[in-house]
Amino acid sequence: MKWLIRFLFLIVAAFGLVIGALLLMPGEKLATILAEQVKAQTGRDLALTGDVKLSFWPVLGMETGPVTFGNAPWAGPEPMLSAQSLAVGVDASALLSGNIRIKRVLADSPVLRLERADGRGNWELHQPGNSSQTGATAQAVESRPITLERLELTNARLIYLENGAVSMDFADVDLSARWPDVTAPMEMQASMSVPGGSVAVDLTIPDLPAFSSGAVTPLQLSLTAPGGDIQFSGRVNLAGEMDGKTTVTAKDTQRMLAAFGQGGVTVPEGLGQVASVSGQMTYTRDGRISLRNMIAVLDQNRLEGEADIQISNPPQMTARLNAGDLDLSKVSGGNASDGTSDTEGWSKAPIDASFLALANGKIRLQATSIAVPGMTFGKSDLTLSLDRSRAVLQMHPASLFSGQLNGQVVANNRNGLSVGGNLKAANIDINEALETLGDIKRLSGTGSGNLEFLGVGQSEDQIMRSLSGKGDIEVGRGVISGLDLDRLMGRGKGSGGTTVFNSLTASFTMKNGDLTNKDLLMQLDNFRADGTGRIGLGARDIDYLFTPVALRANSGQGISVPVRIKGPWSDPSIKPDLTKVIEAAAEGKVKELEDDAKKKVLEKVGKELDTTVTDSDHIEDALKNKLEDEAKKGLLKLFGGD
Repeated sequence: MKWLIRFLFLIVAAFGLVIGALLLMPGEKLATILAEQVKAQTGRDLALTGDVKLSFWPVLGMETGPVTFGNAPWAGPEPMLSAQSLAVGVDASALLSGNIRIKRVLADSPVLRLERADGRGNWELHQPGNSSQTGATAQAVESRPITLERLELTNARLIYLENGAVSMDFADVDLSARWPDVTAPMEMQASMSVPGGSVAVDLTIPDLPAFSSGAVTPLQLSLTAPGGDIQFSGRVNLAGEMDGKTTVTAKDTQRMLAAFGQGGVTVPEGLGQVASVSGQMTYTRDGRISLRNMIAVLDQNRLEGEADIQISNPPQMTARLNAGDLDLSKVSGGNASDGTSDTEGWSKAPIDASFLALANGKIRLQATSIAVPGMTFGKSDLTLSLDRSRAVLQMHPASLFSGQLNGQVVANNRNGLSVGGNLKAANIDINEALETLGDIKRLSGTGSGNLEFLGVGQSEDQIMRSLSGKGDIEVGRGVISGLDLDRLMGRGKGSGGTTVFNSLTASFTMKNGDLTNKDLLMQLDNFRADGTGRIGLGARDIDYLFTPVALRANSGQGISVPVRIKGPWSDPSIKPDLTKVIEAAAEGKVKELEDDAKKKVLEKVGKELDTTVTDSDHIEDALKNKLEDEAKKGLLKLFGGD
């Protein structure tokens, strides 16, 4: 019995000496031994700097200073892992039973480069010269359970490459994860600093072994960022491709955009200062996002439809949307309360058109109504194309002012703001249009026309004062309020301060904010009115002359009285132009005197010549005939004739 006790004592003593030797071994020597073993097992270089500390029970562990772990030969020269310090611990008792239960992996300032190419991942480790390992040995290695109780990365940088291209690169990341059992879900929390705060991610993968093998597996993700959050529930693979129900909620969209690298963008009210977007989302490895069954609530507006987005700077977007009553009345970004607007003119508040740079692409929109600054469209079918801060709005058609518009309007903010368009209008309510566009309330009727225009400036005032272009208009039966041409033409009581016309046509040109017309023609029952003059689109004034022309003699009653409309749009003066009346009367009197004198001369000449002369052109012929007659009489007397 004593020999057995001595034998056990010798074994314990020998084991203690081995343990003691390892514990007393210099750190550099121990690091060399570990590096050699890792090289032998994986074919990768392991570099450990500083002391290496070991623990054996109950946790078989190692703590090091700066460390680097080499990459796969095909993945490039950069190490797969580097860190300022690393601590790894494995449950010793579980290891004796053939299980690998990782108690802790702690890394300070690590840089982890994960790369996948040609179906291989640089995290897959094989013994050198044994890559074709098969059979029971390989199956035993693959089937050995591995679990993780605690993973912590502090101040980490995470890089993921797909076929040599960087797909994700996140810095200043704090990450923790746990996978306590093979059949349990893997849970991970991460945070990273971004402009305006930090982003926090909470992720759950129910089947980690399937995910790590490259299979498509379920995933739950919650991301909280400054200004909003993102929720995802669906499927994902190791390449980061995703498909599932997604909800983006932005309580402060501008702040949220800044957190994701889109700072400096102003989101107008109506386009989603507060937003909620949900739908079935699919993300592919080339950065494409598709949204189906999408519902977007942007401030007070609700849209439904589908969209495709290419992640870039700025994003590329294609969408088809349907909306009810859409309120975009404040998208101009102007601030009328800043004291720069003029109550008697156009607003001088700067227009912030930076929202035109939010994205590039094409959006098709069908809506019941669309309210934009200064006017409201009815049921409309529109296509908005965005390209580098230039927006083109196609109308096919748009309902406006009780009629329809076809054509396009362009807003360009590449080098200062400019607006222009080429429009064709049909069955427009003239009174509604003029009152909305220029606060003009005196003309009503239904009209059609064409318009080409261009304006440049950073405010409404600058744009309206720079307008140029051309157009024409044709109006059917209508009314001019405050102008009674019947009374001016001397036809009785008239129609109570209004003029009812049968038709109106005109063409015009625009330059420097002034509209000039020279061919207005207004047809009435008994006379017509021609018009010519200037309408100040920028100055909001008018200087225009109507000239009525009688179509019937009216039994000699009444005269034509030109009417001049002059002054601001808000209160123009409408008065007969007496200067024109006097000039016309003077011209008529002179002509009357001329005709009377001419008549008397012709009568006198006719009496002297004893003939009738009706035209001054006949005086010479009458005189010639008279001389011939007198000559004949003289000759007859000379020759003794009668």
